[in-house]
Amino acid sequence: MTQIEGILNSRPLTPLSTDIDDLSVLTPAHFLIGRPITSISEPNIIHIETNRLNIYQRFTKIVQSIWKRWSNNYLSNLQQRSKWKFEKDNARVDDLVLIKEDNLAVNKWLMGRLIEVFPGKDNRIRVVTIKTQHGVVKRPISKICILPMRE
Repeated sequence: MTQIEGILNSRPLTPLSTDIDDLSVLTPAHFLIGRPITSISEPNIIHIETNRLNIYQRFTKIVQSIWKRWSNNYLSNLQQRSKWKFEKDNARVDDLVLIKEDNLAVNKWLMGRLIEVFPGKDNRIRVVTIKTQHGVVKRPISKICILPMRE
């Protein structure tokens, strides 16, 4: 239960600063313990049959399953796009974003700052360049989630 509570309290809420090089975010854990929650990285065992696992590995598999479902659900909620009824505010340079990745460890969020945007023929942004702590990556807009609070 404690690990699941840690998962729920690790979600990014808003950037801590407007500095371009700072990728740190405010999480619910900051209000509880004053810092982000960390966890030990475990090998991914979701696809291993349960009858081949010992008790500790079964608990780890349950936590990893909950993480996968919850993080996908959370990212989908951040990414709600309305088609033709409302004009959604597009991504802007220097926005802090979450990058959707499938193989991240529990409580790990891939964060980055937008450094360049590439609009399509309809002037809607389709592709972005993101600066992460590991380098610069280019992703489609469908693979990023802009954090909900802006200045």
